[in-house]
Amino acid sequence: MKLLPVAPLLLLLLTTLEARPKPAALKCRTGPLDIVFVIDSSRSVRPFEFETMRRFMIDIIGNLDVGPNATRVGVIQYSSQVQNIFSLKTFFTRAEMERAINSIIPLAQGTMTGLAIQYVMNVAFTAQEGARPPHKKIPRIAIIVTDGRPQDRVTEVATQARNAGIEIYAVGIQRADMNSLRAMASPPLEEHVFLVESFELIQQFGKQFQDKLCGVDMCVEQEHGCQHSCVSTPGSFYCECNPGYRLNVDGKTCSPIDACADGRHGCQHHCVSTRGSYSCRCRPGYYLGQNKRSCIMIDYCSFGNHSCQHECVSIPSGHYCRCRSGYTLQPDGRSCRATDLCNGVDHGCEFKCVSTEGSYHCMCPEGQQLQADGKTCSKCGAGHVDLVMVIDGSKSVRPQNFELVKQFVNRIVDLLDVSPHGTRVGLVQYSSRVRTEFPLNKYHSADEIKKAVMDVEYMEKGTMTGLALKHMVEHSFSELEGARPLSHNIPRIGLVFTDGRSQDDISEWARRAKESGIVMFAVGVGKAVEEELRAIASEPVEQHFSYSADFTTMTHLVENFSLNICPEEGKGETEIRSPCECEALVQFQTNTVAILQSLTEKIAQMTARLEDLEKQIANKK
Repeated sequence: MKLLPVAPLLLLLLTTLEARPKPAALKCRTGPLDIVFVIDSSRSVRPFEFETMRRFMIDIIGNLDVGPNATRVGVIQYSSQVQNIFSLKTFFTRAEMERAINSIIPLAQGTMTGLAIQYVMNVAFTAQEGARPPHKKIPRIAIIVTDGRPQDRVTEVATQARNAGIEIYAVGIQRADMNSLRAMASPPLEEHVFLVESFELIQQFGKQFQDKLCGVDMCVEQEHGCQHSCVSTPGSFYCECNPGYRLNVDGKTCSPIDACADGRHGCQHHCVSTRGSYSCRCRPGYYLGQNKRSCIMIDYCSFGNHSCQHECVSIPSGHYCRCRSGYTLQPDGRSCRATDLCNGVDHGCEFKCVSTEGSYHCMCPEGQQLQADGKTCSKCGAGHVDLVMVIDGSKSVRPQNFELVKQFVNRIVDLLDVSPHGTRVGLVQYSSRVRTEFPLNKYHSADEIKKAVMDVEYMEKGTMTGLALKHMVEHSFSELEGARPLSHNIPRIGLVFTDGRSQDDISEWARRAKESGIVMFAVGVGKAVEEELRAIASEPVEQHFSYSADFTTMTHLVENFSLNICPEEGKGETEIRSPCECEALVQFQTNTVAILQSLTEKIAQMTARLEDLEKQIANKK
């Protein structure tokens, strides 16, 4: 079809058509259609020409039956880029569309028509932008209006768009290239390619072109039988149901749907179906939010009657009280008391943990300093000892507890300054037999010893503590196994660990150990016998034996051991303590005791005098 500017009479006719009202009977009512206008707004389109394009779109839309279930319309403009003015889902009234079209600002750049067709295919006719699904057979129509030659390739992308089910009308104006129009349009070309020789005639062309989009309304022409609504398609129709209903298998009647069943209701707790709709409800302890879907827990604490000393915590069934960190909730469920964190947490203190209100801190033995980590103490580095630890590997210990024993051993090693010329450490394990795990001269660093300790294998079987003491005295403290000669004044310390009663006599070899100059420490756990521990321990016994009821609470045993071993440590191979030092210390203690006794006597005398004065005052009254 080719329109030419022929005579003033035609212009007069155009003016008359433009001025007369559009009767409702002329509306295109065959719908529904999905129509996207693709408008060229390149720099070659002058302002008054672009205004004519606006009228072209508005006139066509004015003769369509527009609505969500009828014809949907979208508009894009393009130049060197593509701009979406409004999509198929944006507006459903002609007035809204007209306002949007009148507010378009031309891009005034190049002419990338192929890019625009690509956008139409990939974006404009997608379900996300409002296009109806293919199974509904709604025609998808793209109307491309351009005045020039494309600056990109259009043939291939237009073919892809047509193969995707898009019917393309190509409308060229003035300078448009006919070959490009034919490459874009759908067949038959004589029905889809139009060249309008001037912008002045495009508006009249629009009135004629809209007839191409209209046909027979099948819903009007025949008895459709649809219970709710009938939707025309080219040459046919189909039935649709109102919201809240579904189409039955007969394709005509409708039944109410369970709006809760499809899971799209969005109710956080419960969905309650009603005819064609639904409502949301909440579980006890919650109330419905403003969006009528989400549920908000009732804040019972905000009522102000909870009586919690520290914190109130709301729950669906009511509330409960909670204490701040470092406190324990009392049986009344409301008040709080400071927690002894030293017993309740893994405090990590190497020597001693001291609880304070809501917290704790670590302490070290006298003569040692707390390290930067706030937990470990400076090692007993000023002196050197030969230490042999004898650990119980009997069946009653059990494998998991034996691992705790090894950890106990390594915590003691952490207290020591291990080196060939400093402290030396040996390890003996016993059950029904005795085995040297490593002698005093085997390892020369704490890390080596700790690794060797963790590699020790559990022996199991009996508890021959006496046999273990014999082995320690005869072998472990021999120079052959690394003990330094007695003449070097290096203290020899034996630490015996046991969890039960010995199956042999311990008294003889415990006595011989102490007589040979070994300072003996006894550590018991669980079913260990106090009498045996005291028999093993050196004098004063209270400082040389320790007991714990459970393997998991042995930390304080390490503390006791470090407290007693560090002040007693030797200071090198050649040091011999001066007896004067001991005599001076004894004299100082004697003098101190005498002064304290004198002060006590004076206080007693003053107290007696005060009582006499009080009696005299009472008698005078």
